[in-house]
Amino acid sequence: MGLVHLLRAVTVEFDLLGAEFAARHGLHPTDVRALIHLLDAERTGARTTPGRLGEQLRLNSAGTTALVDRLERLELVRRSRDTADRRRVLLEVEEKAVELGWSFFGPVIGEVVGVAEGFDAGELETVRCFLTSVLESVARARGEAS
Repeated sequence: MGLVHLLRAVTVEFDLLGAEFAARHGLHPTDVRALIHLLDAERTGARTTPGRLGEQLRLNSAGTTALVDRLERLELVRRSRDTADRRRVLLEVEEKAVELGWSFFGPVIGEVVGVAEGFDAGELETVRCFLTSVLESVARARGEAS
C-alpha cells in the first residue's frame, strides 16, 4: 500500500500544479487536460480530431465544441482541415500553448529529469515497467466500472 499512497501523493501534487497553471492563465482544468492530450498526440505523431479529443476527455459533442472554441479563442489550439480527407477537422497546438506550458512546468520537468539521472538504466526500466503496468491496471479498472 505504500506505493499506492506515494502514487496518490504524486498525482495530487501534479493535479495541484495543473490547477495552479489553469488559474494563472484563465483556463479550466479540462482545458489543461485537453492540451496535455493534444501535446501527447503530437509527440507520437498522432493526429487528433475534436471527436477523438472528446472521447479522451469523456465530453459530449457540445462540450467538446465549447472547449475547442475556448482554446481557439485563447490562441492555444487551431483547427485545420485534414489534407488527406478535407471533411475531417484536426486540432493542432499553437506555439503559444507550448511556451506557456514550458514556462510553468519546465522547472518541474527539469527536477524530475534530474531525479531520473540518479538512477541506472535497469532501475529506470523497472520504474517505466511499473508505471506502465499501473496505467494499464487503472484503465482496466475504469473499464470494469463503466
